[in-house]
Amino acid sequence: MDQHDRWMAGTRRWWRGALAIVNPHSLRNSEPALIALCAPLGAIVGLVVIALHELVTWLHIHDFGLAAGTYLSGGRGIDPVRMIGVPALGGLLLGVMALLINRWRSNQIVDPVEANALYGGRMSLLDSLRLAFFTLISNGAGASVGMEAAYTQLGSGLLSSAGQFLNLRRVDLRVFVAAGSAAAIAAAFNAPLAGAFYAYELVLGTYSTATLAQVAMASLAGTLVARGVAGGAPIFSVATPGLVIDHWEYPLFGLLGVAAGGVGIVTMKMVTWFESGLRRLPTPDWLRTAIGGAGLSLLALSFPQVLGSGHGGIQDLLVETPAPMMLLGLLLAKMVASALSIGAGFRGGLFSSSLFLGCLFGAVLAKMFGLLGWWGGPHQTVFMLVGMGAVAASIVGAPLTMVLLVLEATGDFAVTLCVLSGVMTSAIVTRYAFGYSFSTWRFHQRGVSIRGAHDVGWIAELTVARMMRGSPKTVRLDVPLRQLREMTPLGAVSRVFAIDDDGFYAGMIDVATAHDSDLDDAAAGLVAGDLATDRRHFLLPSQDVRSAMARFATAEAEALPVLASETDRHIVGYLTEAYALRRYAQALEHRRSTELGVPDLFAAGPLPK
Repeated sequence: MDQHDRWMAGTRRWWRGALAIVNPHSLRNSEPALIALCAPLGAIVGLVVIALHELVTWLHIHDFGLAAGTYLSGGRGIDPVRMIGVPALGGLLLGVMALLINRWRSNQIVDPVEANALYGGRMSLLDSLRLAFFTLISNGAGASVGMEAAYTQLGSGLLSSAGQFLNLRRVDLRVFVAAGSAAAIAAAFNAPLAGAFYAYELVLGTYSTATLAQVAMASLAGTLVARGVAGGAPIFSVATPGLVIDHWEYPLFGLLGVAAGGVGIVTMKMVTWFESGLRRLPTPDWLRTAIGGAGLSLLALSFPQVLGSGHGGIQDLLVETPAPMMLLGLLLAKMVASALSIGAGFRGGLFSSSLFLGCLFGAVLAKMFGLLGWWGGPHQTVFMLVGMGAVAASIVGAPLTMVLLVLEATGDFAVTLCVLSGVMTSAIVTRYAFGYSFSTWRFHQRGVSIRGAHDVGWIAELTVARMMRGSPKTVRLDVPLRQLREMTPLGAVSRVFAIDDDGFYAGMIDVATAHDSDLDDAAAGLVAGDLATDRRHFLLPSQDVRSAMARFATAEAEALPVLASETDRHIVGYLTEAYALRRYAQALEHRRSTELGVPDLFAAGPLPK
């Protein structure tokens, strides 16, 4: 074979490999291909984030009369008339648009955390676009919320849709959702490490080497694209040159974290207070956002910095901080504004707002200590950075993300250790005093019992209908005991289910008890109904395995009948406790082995696909 033939053969092999890669089935079964695919998808997410950011900036300039290059939360150059009218009018527009769109598509929007916890990573791109649209209106109207909810929703929705197109396994689809969120946060804050750990802590709920490459690839791609389009400068310009932190100061930053946890908890609860208060007003739902916007305008007349997410306000604080009383007033006003915005129905997140709140809180404490003559100068910046990370860790619920965000913004390891002290204590206080981050608190308010993105959806899918056995042995209540003994000889079955004249479940009969010799003398006068017990306990086909196990424990029974419904008491099957336990253990072990890449103890052959 000459050189030309070898070259042609190599070219043909290359093309066959390329065609195999783009084949959805091949992608689904190739981890390197999935890793490589996360790069272009992460880059697309980065472009989407930049586009949304520029669109919000344009809306602020035209809605509030801002000068180009300024932030709304900086509080300068805002037209007073627009400050009064835009939030209320924007709230009215949002309420009307939500009313109209929800008539066409009224289903609840599933966010990345909920998708990974309950639905195996399945998200709707159309619903994600709907939430991004609502968030865009909210931010354009000056609501005290950030765009991060829209960024992560679109990023995760895009990668989830791509994963569903490729028919990815449940575990891979969940990783794709996390990778989409990672790319969004990384692009928004120019912080690839913070973006990746945001995905691990909040959207995936765990970290493992099996998920590292895909999430990191998307995060890096999103960051590089954002830097290429918008520049490589950090989102916040922070300088702490030559600052020396004494060892005894770290416990002080830990105490700051304790107080910051309290600020975060109060802010989260305030959202519920405003929400419930506005619901009690005798007004239609679609008008509440306009009322909230009007309240936001009143706050902005005294503290215009409460408008917007807070990026500009943070940068201004890091450059020059106001007087202590002004800072304290702005802190309280921002807490109220953020809680009022979410409680009134404006769409968005508290990521940026929590950073601004933390920065304000740290500045207040720094000013107080400065008045006492304890600290000043660069230490004030450290207090603000510690407060920023600590309050955000309390509200967002991603402590390592906040530490890495500060590290990537400052490049100062000593300051990062200070932030770690505050973030650690804030996270602990929030966990034990409150038990929720803002996202899980909102789930709790909706009655969704999840505390994070850990995959519990498979439990809901492991239903009694999937586990039960059909053709249960039944007997009518009026069947004589002697006939029952003939129908169910010892060793054939262990139990039968009694039914009444209508065929409804009427109790369970233990076959061993029916054959008890103590009943021989009275057998002629006994019927099956005399031995039937425990008609109150049964299972329904829609119950999941955990509900079934709880029902077994309550009934203290080894088996229970499965009825058609609460009202239709016809027996459609039965389930034993031993079989339910075995199925649960198998499913749990398979989940663990799939996510961690370890052998499946219950698998007879290779790991199930």
